[in-house]
Amino acid sequence: MQHGVLLITGASSGIGAATARAAAREGYKLVLAARSADKLEALAHELGPENVLTCELDVTDMEQQQAMIDQALETFGRLDAVFANAGQGGSSGGFSSADHTTWREMILTNVYGVGLTLQASLPTLKRHKGHVLLTGSAAGRTTIPGSMYSATKWAVTGIGYNLREELRGSGMRVTLIEPGMVDTPFFDESPENALEDRDIANAAIYALSQPVHVDVNEILIRPTPPTE
Repeated sequence: MQHGVLLITGASSGIGAATARAAAREGYKLVLAARSADKLEALAHELGPENVLTCELDVTDMEQQQAMIDQALETFGRLDAVFANAGQGGSSGGFSSADHTTWREMILTNVYGVGLTLQASLPTLKRHKGHVLLTGSAAGRTTIPGSMYSATKWAVTGIGYNLREELRGSGMRVTLIEPGMVDTPFFDESPENALEDRDIANAAIYALSQPVHVDVNEILIRPTPPTE
């Protein structure tokens, strides 16, 4: 996968930006997509704009998703891997007390947006036996009382499993990256005993760098428990 073309959604900060930096060091050409055009342009300038295409993107808009893929192909001629990383948190409180108005955008971003990224990118990925990575969560592998966010990440886990079965025999690979607590702009205040965004980026690069006969299905990453 060295010198291939990697598309990352949610690339303007946190895990997406850290993965872009790590992939650039490995020689990837990058398609970086997010809502924040200013942050994307700053990241592209940092990484070297000659090898980076930036796309302002609302992942819940299929026309924008398809335009992004068309731009990627026009610029680089191919697409080898997609990291569907864009996601959004939700309000605190259980199903009986959470602010329900925050659910809609979170569910659309975390579930529907992932589906649109896949639908837009799969035709070209199939031609190159490409690689799909999804940002799930440890919250999508456990029960968190009253958490709609956790429910959306359970959905991402299901998308990963079901996509892998759909693509069986195609030569494509699907990797679920499932972080525990990560210190990113996702949180208003830095959490204690958390992973760093570059830890998740390293996991993504590990999965991408494996030989074609190796399919890393899942990487569940949690911070080491604090010493007592």
